[in-house]
Amino acid sequence: MPPRPEGEEGPDPRHNGFEGGPVAADEVRLLIERAERLIEEKKGIADDIKGVMAEAKGRGYDPSALQDIIKLRAKKPEEQHERQAILEVYLRALGMMS
Repeated sequence: MPPRPEGEEGPDPRHNGFEGGPVAADEVRLLIERAERLIEEKKGIADDIKGVMAEAKGRGYDPSALQDIIKLRAKKPEEQHERQAILEVYLRALGMMS
């Protein structure tokens, strides 16, 4: 890095963060490392979920249907009813439900 121009005082502007303050390298590194650990945990959890779905398939269950149910259960009861009503309207319109 080239030397600072003569006569400039205060913190070196080349090391400023978004708010104009100095970037704390240790803090940035720790934040990145925390995010990386969480990403690894997320991958592990995703692998665990795949294992559960593989087990379900091995026992004769339809993993896709189970995933649909999981998504539906994550919704509030009124959202569940609304979703089911919309699906019924569409299925009837397509002649797939009487």
